[in-house]
Amino acid sequence: MELKIRKNEETYIIDVLGEMDLYNSYKLKELLMKMIEKKIERFIINMEDVEYIDSSGIGALIYITSTIKKINLKLAIINVHGSVKKVIELTKLSGFFPIFLNMEEAVKAINA
Repeated sequence: MELKIRKNEETYIIDVLGEMDLYNSYKLKELLMKMIEKKIERFIINMEDVEYIDSSGIGALIYITSTIKKINLKLAIINVHGSVKKVIELTKLSGFFPIFLNMEEAVKAINA
């Protein structure tokens, strides 16, 4: 899994590339925690290039989402598709994660 960070005004976009699994999902958690320590308040996780996620990847997303909600920061997850979308639906977490179809919807929601 590779993580790329870009910035759109006050929002940081994290592009996740590859598989989110037991061997690497901790990287996303660590990155988000470092960004929170730096007082970054708005995040978009772009999952467009994620083709596979296992329970560790779901666990990382749960941890990130609950941590960000607790401290009243803004998070959006975008471009969830294919088997990743199926796993999220099967685990009944669609309503827990702030999932949006695309960048435009996510930016609108975060800036509201």
